[in-house]
Amino acid sequence: MTLDGTSKRLIELLQEDGRASYAALAKVVGLSEAAVRQRVQRLIDNGVMQIVAVTDPTRVGFMRQAMIGLKVTGTLSSVAEQCAALPEVDYVVIAAGRYDLLLEVVCENDEHLLELMSDRIRTLEGVVSAEVNVYLRLEKQTYSWGTR
Repeated sequence: MTLDGTSKRLIELLQEDGRASYAALAKVVGLSEAAVRQRVQRLIDNGVMQIVAVTDPTRVGFMRQAMIGLKVTGTLSSVAEQCAALPEVDYVVIAAGRYDLLLEVVCENDEHLLELMSDRIRTLEGVVSAEVNVYLRLEKQTYSWGTR
């Protein structure tokens, strides 16, 4: 999907305030409310963006977050798909560098993280090694980088 200036501006506005009304967005970009609604829906349907509530995990009961670096053998996409299917995993990247895959996980506590690592991630076929980097404090979490 090719993004024109209007679609990019809508994305930027929704990154600033995902609850903005179609009417308010329409005024800024100079389209009708119906046209904005259709464009936003098309952006969502094509996987260009999502509109979600971003939370502070610790305030909703998830006291342990971590970034996990995996070294794998075999097909990276296969292991990535298996990791992505785990409910605790919210971010999966196939990477170049020290690790083949990077996973961000959100867990209730250290025991939950231990169970996830020991019983479900390290036992996946193709996982050779895993390094867990525990988050001590979330300093910044933003999704407003714009569309450039």
